[in-house]
Amino acid sequence: MKIQERTGAGAGRSAAPAQPSVGDRLPTPPRERKPALAALAVLLILVGALGATMLVLQAGDRIEVVKVTQAIPAGGSVSTSNTTSVMVAKDDSIHYVEWSQLKQLEKLKAVNAIPAGVVAVGEMFGDEAGVAAGKATVGLSLKAGQYPTGIKEGDTVAAYRVSSASGSSSGNSNSNSSSSSASSNSVIVDNARVTYVPGAKDSGDELVSSTNLAVTLTVDSDKAADLAQAASNGEVALVQVPGNSGN
Repeated sequence: MKIQERTGAGAGRSAAPAQPSVGDRLPTPPRERKPALAALAVLLILVGALGATMLVLQAGDRIEVVKVTQAIPAGGSVSTSNTTSVMVAKDDSIHYVEWSQLKQLEKLKAVNAIPAGVVAVGEMFGDEAGVAAGKATVGLSLKAGQYPTGIKEGDTVAAYRVSSASGSSSGNSNSNSSSSSASSNSVIVDNARVTYVPGAKDSGDELVSSTNLAVTLTVDSDKAADLAQAASNGEVALVQVPGNSGN
């Protein structure tokens, strides 16, 4: 009888619930999903990746263009001696002159004076050069001894009035007047720019047909008449002065 009572007591204890019933637990709130925020996050990631890609592409889209290393006067031309190549970011709104086009560019003339250090663009050049306001161009025909050896486009020179043997030999009064003014050897122009000198390749020009050298100078307008008059009498000599372009 005692054994049966113990067994019954144990059976009663094992039947008691060890855990609270399901109905006693607190309810768990359902998770709230936000698809709009997820889509926005993905969009921002894509935009950032696209922006980074564009920056890389733009940095790599560069072209080799012409840069002027020495000042070019109005009417002057580019060459390998006064230019170099540089890399710039490509921009269709700027008419860069690519380095591969240098040979074609050498055939054109600077419309206006071009300072050293600038990148060449198409608008700077044309078939004919323009003359800046307040300036004039004067052509000279000079004999040996009336110009410095090696004179070239872009040089800065002074023009002096010198006596002319042919002018002094004439017997008329106008010639005597010209001879007396020529004997003063005065400065006509103290700062002129050489804008044209025929090169050795200019076959059939002044270098072949005459021993004289044809030189074109750009001067201040108020000096042009005096220079042209002296040049017509053969009474001009050129001297190089500070301000010349390098070799």
